[in-house]
Amino acid sequence: MKKTPPRIRILIADDHEVVRRGLRDLLQAEANWEISGEASTGQEAVEMAGRLKPDIVVLDISMPHSNGLEAARQILKSGSETKVLIFTMHDSRQAVEEMLRIGAHGYVLKSEAARCLVTAVEALHQGHTFLCPQIAKMMIRPCPAEKGERGELRAGLTSRETEVVRLLAAGQRNKQIAFMMGISVRTVEAHRRSIMNKLGVHTLSELIRHLIRTRVIEP
Repeated sequence: MKKTPPRIRILIADDHEVVRRGLRDLLQAEANWEISGEASTGQEAVEMAGRLKPDIVVLDISMPHSNGLEAARQILKSGSETKVLIFTMHDSRQAVEEMLRIGAHGYVLKSEAARCLVTAVEALHQGHTFLCPQIAKMMIRPCPAEKGERGELRAGLTSRETEVVRLLAAGQRNKQIAFMMGISVRTVEAHRRSIMNKLGVHTLSELIRHLIRTRVIEP
């Protein structure tokens, strides 16, 4: 018997009605997904997120009356389980870093909505972080290796662990990483546990934010 798709409640926040309409049409086409509300300002987004408690807020950065950055910060500090997916035209590294620092769970450019937005919502609902391809490429280019006495990279990661980190940050799953690196899934899992232990993090979201904050990955 075919499984029923999970119910996902989504709040859309963008100050352009045509964008909200396009998002609504795209997301409502997915089985069992529903748009719980629409906000046109940052202040409305915060109020509606608190009242409606959606699973995911699709949030633009540039909005009047409390911009997207401040709105995201307030939603994430509220203690709810709502995930924040940034949906914007801004592709600057500074904007991405700031959003990840405050705890946003994903970042999708409006130019990549057609091929990425549904996948991003699914990833966030499953507890993953998602960066659209253009942003992922910008964020994961490694800095020149800084090798210690035992040939390890900064943060104590080996070159193989650093490659795993880059692929995780790009949204690849364990099975995909294993195929790309020519190793077993168990080896990928072992590298992942080692990386988490070395960096003192417990989730992929924490891992990516840590790597950006400490410049383990940078342009």
